[in-house]
Amino acid sequence: TLLPGAQEEIKDTSQGPAPAVRPRDLWEVHTMTWTPLLLLPLLTYCPGTSSEAVVTQEPSLTVSPGETVTLTCASSYGAVSDRHYPCWFQQKPGQSPRTLIYNTHNKPSWTPARFSGSLLGGKAVLTLTGAQPEDEAEYHCFLQYGDGRHSERPR
Repeated sequence: TLLPGAQEEIKDTSQGPAPAVRPRDLWEVHTMTWTPLLLLPLLTYCPGTSSEAVVTQEPSLTVSPGETVTLTCASSYGAVSDRHYPCWFQQKPGQSPRTLIYNTHNKPSWTPARFSGSLLGGKAVLTLTGAQPEDEAEYHCFLQYGDGRHSERPR
């Protein structure tokens, strides 16, 4: 979380409820996913549901301004390809998720140029070149299998 002021306490949910202190110039980029049922009304570019594959992402990253960030999305079904129509969503604190990337590398008009999507090593990849404070968010990956899509909380 990008912290206002010089320092602020944040809760580190991976370590329990104890607060941690982080400097102002750092923020966390969280990756997580929801069950498809909760996403159906929110999806514009990637319709469908599935519950077979297990999709994994990095659980959390701490990023400094200007850094390049690479998030990956892997599937228990094997290599991710264009035929899985990888999608990436961004959810900023207190806001609904928005599509950042759809069909591997396509962008809606609101996606900043610093975000790009690709495939590498059998995974879907979201790259953020020159991270900005306003990029503090949770990032979600979705893959389509057959007539549906699947995402799952990282393991």
